[in-house]
Order: sequence, then structure tokens, then C-alpha cells
Amino acid sequence: MKKIILSLLVTFIFITNSLAAGSSNGGDTKSKYDQAVKFIKVAKKNEEKGKKDKALSNYEKAFKLLVKSNKEKPNKADTLNYLGFTSRKLGDFENGEKYYLQGLAIEPDHVGINEYLGELYVATNRHNLAVERLEVLKGCGCKEYEELKSIIAGEKVSKY
Repeated sequence: MKKIILSLLVTFIFITNSLAAGSSNGGDTKSKYDQAVKFIKVAKKNEEKGKKDKALSNYEKAFKLLVKSNKEKPNKADTLNYLGFTSRKLGDFENGEKYYLQGLAIEPDHVGINEYLGELYVATNRHNLAVERLEVLKGCGCKEYEELKSIIAGEKVSKY
């Protein structure tokens, strides 16, 4: 009897693991959002190394994954933040701003969105709006506040 129960248990575990391995996206257990974040990190490193074409390619890949992620799980502030970020990095400031504003409608104190939207405002010569984003970050004790403050003051240049 113990052998039968053990055999059934082993079979159940094997079947469960096999099904999990083949789940959702063709065996890839990483979400589209997580995959996009990886592309963004690689793109940032490419930018630092002066490899603009590679960076743009990775931002494009990230953007496509984020669009799919946003369709599957809409209204996630983090996803909208990165949709705005990748749009801005690809030179589409108009849609970048729209994504950031959608994210702020969901989570007004989102640190990343407020910093990146402030950077977009600096890049599009809307200094007063950038200062508003800085005010939202004031008191957060976060690096994003210092980053945006430096960009607004002209001490640090935002790449775009």
C-alpha cells in the first residue's frame, strides 16, 4: 500500500511539474514585464557604453513586450512607467507623457514616474512642470529626487 501511495505521489509531482514548465508563454516562466525590464537594463548599459543603436534596439524590444503586458494586465503603474520611459527613450515624448500621466492617475506618488516625467518636462522645455514633479518627490529620501533635482538645475544632463 505504501508503495502505491508513494508511486502515485511521485507521478502527481512529475505531472504537476511538467504542466508548470509548459505553462502560459511556451515554457518561459518570466512575464513579459520581467522580460522587458531585462531589455531596459541592457539598453541602459549600452547607453553608458555609447552603443546607441544597441540601446535603441533593446528599448524597442522592451516597449513591444510592455505593450503586450499592459494588454494582459492593464493599469499597472510600473508597466505604464516603463511604457513612458521606453517611449521617451525612443524619441516619442508625446506618448511617453501619456503613459506617465496614466500611471500617475493610478498611483500619484509613484517615484519612478514622477522622476521620469520630470525628465521629460526638462527635455521638452517645460521647467515649471518638472519642478512640480520634484515637489512631489520632496521628502521621499530617494535617489530619484536627487537625480531630478540635478537635471533641473542643469548639473546633470538627461540624455532624453
